[in-house]
Amino acid sequence: VLLAAAVCTKAGKAIVSRQFVEMTRTRIEGLLAAFPKLMNTGKQHTFVETESVRYVYQPMEKLYMVLITTKNSNILEDLETLRLFSRVIPEYCRALEENEISEHCFDLIFAFDEIVALGYRENVNLAQIRTFTEMDSHEEKVFRAVRETQEREAKAEMRRKAKELQQARRDAERQGKKAPGFGGFGSSAVSGGTTAAMITETIIETEKPKVAPAPARPSGPSKALKLGAKGKEVDNFVDKLKSEGENIMTSVGKRSTEAAKVLAPPINMESVHMKIEEKISLTCGRDGGLQNMELHGMIMLHISDEKFARIRLHVENEDKRGVQLQTHPNVDKKLFTAESQIGLKNPEKSFPINSDVGVLKWRLQTTEESFIPLTINCWPSESGNSCDVNIEYELQEESLELNDVIITIPLPSGVGAPVIGEIDGEYRHDSRRNLLEWCLPVIDAKNKSGSLEFSIAGQPNDFFPVQVSFVSKKNYCNIQVTKVTQVDGNSPVRFSTETTFLVDKYEIL
Repeated sequence: VLLAAAVCTKAGKAIVSRQFVEMTRTRIEGLLAAFPKLMNTGKQHTFVETESVRYVYQPMEKLYMVLITTKNSNILEDLETLRLFSRVIPEYCRALEENEISEHCFDLIFAFDEIVALGYRENVNLAQIRTFTEMDSHEEKVFRAVRETQEREAKAEMRRKAKELQQARRDAERQGKKAPGFGGFGSSAVSGGTTAAMITETIIETEKPKVAPAPARPSGPSKALKLGAKGKEVDNFVDKLKSEGENIMTSVGKRSTEAAKVLAPPINMESVHMKIEEKISLTCGRDGGLQNMELHGMIMLHISDEKFARIRLHVENEDKRGVQLQTHPNVDKKLFTAESQIGLKNPEKSFPINSDVGVLKWRLQTTEESFIPLTINCWPSESGNSCDVNIEYELQEESLELNDVIITIPLPSGVGAPVIGEIDGEYRHDSRRNLLEWCLPVIDAKNKSGSLEFSIAGQPNDFFPVQVSFVSKKNYCNIQVTKVTQVDGNSPVRFSTETTFLVDKYEIL
């Protein structure tokens, strides 16, 4: 019987060990620690015995592949099994080193389980092990094919319905009648020519080009759970399944659409480039009241051309909240105070080349509620055994544009998914971490407020603390670099700026 298979160092330290019978961790570690001491140097044997077990081993550079077996196990079969184990390891690991083995430990354990079951060797070869661990699933292919067919049918049905709505609206306009109301959108019926036009224009949209899938990881050839068939190939596959007697469901399911995240275009960096970064840390009470708000900002200067090393930055500060400014010790403080210019104390010196230099930083600390950029009002109310939660946001600082806003609400564990009533934006339910994430692509002056309603079993305290995260390309404190000039001649210099406003902590307790 094979007791365990392990990869260990020459000192007997276990890197990966798979036990095939009930053995404690201390027992296996003790056996492997004793293994190097039992080996006789200078002999060609690949096994060594003790009173209770036999070690069958094979050196692999700085490591050993070791099988621990009972003394009455068939040594010839064990040596054959050892060779298979030794061939499996290079299949998953590029180098026979400790960190590489540790990185692919689970792949190795899955492969070991294919070789041995309950202590006995399975009749498999290397190619079969590779196939088994790839888990190429026929059911997965069926599911994917059916789902893609259903999605295409749903799109075709949607376009057909939209054309019917448009045709009915045109007929009504031709006859001079009021456009008929079309039900089915929630509880209220939609009526009126302009509204119907708006709906049909929204529904009839050209099909978006399919995004190319991300390239697979280069860690060996893997076909696990993939289906390359698209378009007609999927239909042909589904037709074949039907002809073979497979029961294919053709009902159209509802699809949850995800908001497409538009990647920001790359910033065109000039020879003089500035990063303006702000971070906010904010804590509010659930019943209102700002407990603490702290904001830190900094201007980082990066010069990539030596001829622009002697420059001055013209700063425009339109902040009226009482921000505390602080310049770098090498910056001329009097020049900054008098003319809002950032220049070195010694005008003959140059700024460092090809490195980010912080030239100005600012700090704002307040408990003034009117300074909160985005207010969150979470109102849970008990209703029998469940809780109805109403949560709303409002942008107080209308000059800001917040992107990728995620409002995270904790949920009680073990009570299932929340029932969503009304929502502006989209939501994600993370059942593992018991969180409801309310996702809003953009919050700005045109979309300054919104609400979410849901119900779930729980107590009002279960839904706090609410956390908020966002990014913005506009800074909170209106501090900008408007002009850059050279020290000699005062001639203007082309420059580029990159502004980010991030969340360090944003909690409603």
